[in-house]
Amino acid sequence: MFNFLLYPQIHLKDSEMADNMRHVPKDSMMHGEDGTGLASSSNQTDDLEDVKGIFTQLKISPSEPDPAASKGFTFSEVNCWRPASSRKLVCCNFSSDGRILASAGHENKAVVWNMDTFQTHNLPEEHAYLITDVCFRPNSTQMATSAFDKTIKLWNARDTRFSHHTFSGHKYPIVSLDIHPKKTDLLCSCDRNGEIRYWNVTQLTYLGAMKDGPLVRFQPSTGQLLAATTGNVVSIFDVDTHTKKYTLQGHNISVQWLCWDNSGEYLASVSEDQVKVWSVSSGECTHEVSSNGNAFYSCVFHPSYTNLLVIGGYQSLELWDMVNNQIMMVQAHEGIIAALAQSPVTGMVASASHDKSVKLWK
Repeated sequence: MFNFLLYPQIHLKDSEMADNMRHVPKDSMMHGEDGTGLASSSNQTDDLEDVKGIFTQLKISPSEPDPAASKGFTFSEVNCWRPASSRKLVCCNFSSDGRILASAGHENKAVVWNMDTFQTHNLPEEHAYLITDVCFRPNSTQMATSAFDKTIKLWNARDTRFSHHTFSGHKYPIVSLDIHPKKTDLLCSCDRNGEIRYWNVTQLTYLGAMKDGPLVRFQPSTGQLLAATTGNVVSIFDVDTHTKKYTLQGHNISVQWLCWDNSGEYLASVSEDQVKVWSVSSGECTHEVSSNGNAFYSCVFHPSYTNLLVIGGYQSLELWDMVNNQIMMVQAHEGIIAALAQSPVTGMVASASHDKSVKLWK
């Protein structure tokens, strides 16, 4: 098994890849629908040949038209923000255009980061307890924060003087929230007791509730589906009918993170011991990787390489090529990487950590 620790800048050419990769054991992976499984080799020679595929075979986005770019992959730390007064950070998110990043956590207030100037602005400390999640309204600078004080607050990242509205009604601390990608006035929140509530952020009204949480994430692009977790089970709901389409089972312990790929065709679920990737069309697990001793806490699909999943663990990021089943490790933080976000517009990845810092990667 190859298990090399890399440092914040990675720039590998074909001749270097074999020295910086580890191959995930065959018994820790899932087979695809065609039954062939992920790329695996029976001996070290085959492993070294397969390693070349991790970056040369990954899909290149339209923003990277140069075929030569596929011969080397760069994943470097672009910037780091660590305020002197900050406490643990637990969430982060980009605006639709990738020009604003918001982060928050135990300090009870959010911070917005201008991606053009890298200047930051603190929002007022209006939440009474730690902020658990932050999200932007699509194609807008309006954003929402949820907190353990059982409230949701609406803000405008361009006017950070005060919040513009507060939703209340949850009886337990709110754990997560999300805004629909198409019906952009529809906000969904979920509390620690698993109650999911829907709100209209234009009319500022409560729309109704259902039970199956505490993590919720709308399907990107169409927003037809909502993913939610209960313990070690992931449920997929039809947003319009509120009916359950799939129950995704296979995790041994509680799922603590969900993320969709940009197409909305695949969903990744994270527990401390493993990450599973599910096909929404079939409801089947297509790929799986075990934590190999470094607990997992978060993940995000790479914004440019669709077969690459970035996984947040304790101090390190693991870059997992799902097709060739190879992993690279990047030393990234000094604590748990509690949240990851990505912008398909800019190609940036953001990481928020309990070490009180936010980092940008590209």
